[in-house]
Parts: sequence; structure tokens; C-alpha cells
Amino acid sequence: MGNFFKDKAIFSNGIYNLSPLQAIKLCEEGALIVDVREEYLNRFKIFDVPGLIFCPKKKLMEFIHELPADKPLIIADASGIHSPEAVKIIMEAGFKGECANLSGGLVDWEHSGLPVVINYNERLSGACVCQLKPREKK
Repeated sequence: MGNFFKDKAIFSNGIYNLSPLQAIKLCEEGALIVDVREEYLNRFKIFDVPGLIFCPKKKLMEFIHELPADKPLIIADASGIHSPEAVKIIMEAGFKGECANLSGGLVDWEHSGLPVVINYNERLSGACVCQLKPREKK
């Protein structure tokens, strides 16, 4: 692993972990967010940052060669549950760049008051705050 995240993130369980506030600061310094949520989940709310990359976790191995190795990547999902595994998949596949996990995902990002783009036509439903089910359209 390189040194970009070394003094900027917490290293735990073999990966670097960032809070949303740390992540947005690093995005301002050139890091990119890779959103690994399934496609139906990223239609309602997305991170409002330049250079956002969408790559569902189940397709990571298929598209790993397309991830930019010259930019630090912050791997994110809805709530931070699946993104640590995605970081490990990327690194174990021999990715030459640097990756970190966004702790708390989009839920903590939004709760921190950070920018999101919302498409109300694609609103989700569900019991938890991350609203993980597509809304039934009438």
C-alpha cells in the first residue's frame, strides 16, 4: 500500500477507514469516490462530488482494470457494511492504486450534512434509514 491515506485515516482490519468529513476533504485534494451500491440503490441519492465512479460490488472483478490507479479511491456504499469487503477485493486483486473505506457510507455522509444529489422519482422505501428497497410505483 502507498502512503496517501497513511496519516489521514484510521487503519483497522487491514484497510484504511475514513469518516465522511475526512473523505470530502480528500475528494477536494483529488481522491475519487467509488460507489459500490447496486444500480437500483444509486438512482435515488448519490454523493455530490466530482469524478464519482459507479461500480457495483458484484461487478468489481470485471471492471477492476478500469479503476484509475493514479488517484486515491474511497470505496463507499449505503451504510458502510459492504464497502470494507469491496476494498479488500480490490486490493487482493492486485490493484496498483490506493483505496480506503468510507465508514458509514452514504447514510453517515448525508447525516454529516455533506452534499448529495436526490432524484425523488427514484425514491426508495424500507424500514431502516438507508431505505434499501425500490419503491413500488403506482
